[in-house]
Amino acid sequence: MKRYDIIAVGTGSAMSIISAVMSRNPNLKIAVIEKDQPGGICLTRGCIPSKMLLYPADVVRTIDSADRFGIKAKIDNIDFKAVMDRMRDHINPDIENIRRGLTHARNLDYYPYPAEFVEPYVLKVNGKKIKGEKILLCTGSEIFIPPIMGLAGVDYLTSDTILGLNELPRSVVIIGGGYIGAEYGHFLSSMGSKVTIIGRNTQFLKQEEPEISAVALYKMKKQMRIFTQHEVTRVERSKDGRIKVIADHKGTGKLESVTADAILVASSRAPNTALLKPENSGIDTDKRGWIKVNEKMETSMPNIWAFGDATGKHLFKHAANHEAAVVYYNAFGNAHRKADYHAVPHAVFTHPEIAGVGMGEAEALVEYGLDGVLIGFQRFEDTAKGSAMGLKDCFVKIIAARHGMKILGAHIIGPQASVLIQEIINLMYTKEGSLVPVVDGMHIHPALSEVVERAGGNLMSIEDYHHMLGHQLGHVPGIPDPHEGSGGHGHGHSHH
Repeated sequence: MKRYDIIAVGTGSAMSIISAVMSRNPNLKIAVIEKDQPGGICLTRGCIPSKMLLYPADVVRTIDSADRFGIKAKIDNIDFKAVMDRMRDHINPDIENIRRGLTHARNLDYYPYPAEFVEPYVLKVNGKKIKGEKILLCTGSEIFIPPIMGLAGVDYLTSDTILGLNELPRSVVIIGGGYIGAEYGHFLSSMGSKVTIIGRNTQFLKQEEPEISAVALYKMKKQMRIFTQHEVTRVERSKDGRIKVIADHKGTGKLESVTADAILVASSRAPNTALLKPENSGIDTDKRGWIKVNEKMETSMPNIWAFGDATGKHLFKHAANHEAAVVYYNAFGNAHRKADYHAVPHAVFTHPEIAGVGMGEAEALVEYGLDGVLIGFQRFEDTAKGSAMGLKDCFVKIIAARHGMKILGAHIIGPQASVLIQEIINLMYTKEGSLVPVVDGMHIHPALSEVVERAGGNLMSIEDYHHMLGHQLGHVPGIPDPHEGSGGHGHGHSHH
């Protein structure tokens, strides 16, 4: 049995640890195990390839809206295969470079095979047993395929297999109203496909603030059909060889049927630990199969750490990178670090873009009470740059504690949301976490960043916020209009 100082299972964020350790001590014996293409989910089939596709989608939407600015422009043709090839030509060399580096690294054995634990600290890979003094589990996650009648009998796409497409389906049904479904709905519809998204939850993009979701639904429905509160119950072949998707509305038995050329299953992610058999090494998992860790990313077994998607906590590459740093300091840096999740940001690269960090309003309300929370709000269209860009109904929402002005969270829908939110994120990582620098800091005029500054300077109570929201966005379905007598107080809390 071959013995190693370190065994890393997975080549995502674990590679930053391996690289740092090897540069400090090149004589360590290291094994790296990867059953899939090397580089991790983000590079091979996640965030990077999908964003390579979403940027051309944004270009299409920009051209489509040029007429508003007196610019007559039209798209003669979209070469779908060229769009897909550009993405693959970008990521494939990176994958090959990582594979080459792993194959030729000194004192490192690369095992491009599945692995499973057979006893504590011992893994079986490609028929051989290997033992590690320290083990890093960065195993990622897998696509969850819901148990839908008839689904196994048809060819369906996933966020993995869609990257291999060379021809655009004329029509697509996307099962799942979360961020994966929303992003691919934006991409496919902009390329020219007729898209229908079917989501089971009451709210489209359920993790977002209700008013963010309402505006996203309102705007994206102009490009595609979107159903909420519909559970897909059956999939079958139609007489013309296409695929029919049948969904039940709210469990009432009222069925909606949509026929399309292709299906994309974009429901959610699931643990892939069944293959690894962590229980054979005494590693505890939760009832779903995610690996249990403490705040130092330690598993139930000493000298075995798990991080990234494997723990099921925050399935983002930036969260995995943070956790990898925690593991590095605890395992190899003679320091004690704890994972800090108080300000984990996320973005949804739709049109318009969405970003968020920290608490939502409902969570802040529970923790700080109605009188302890202030909300700042600003529409993009009410800034000089936003007006110049012809924006409408995009906004920034900042949630702060009334006493001390500590930032609790922020949520943005509009162009460059993923960039604008960083102004808030960085302050949340300061000692005070105060909103004051957003307002006091000199902002370039006229620039989009002013929308964040003004939201920070436009604080109000929760009741006043919802009343104001109704006045400014009451025309958006799902946001109560105060002129119709609803007042809008406390709108949306039941969704969380």
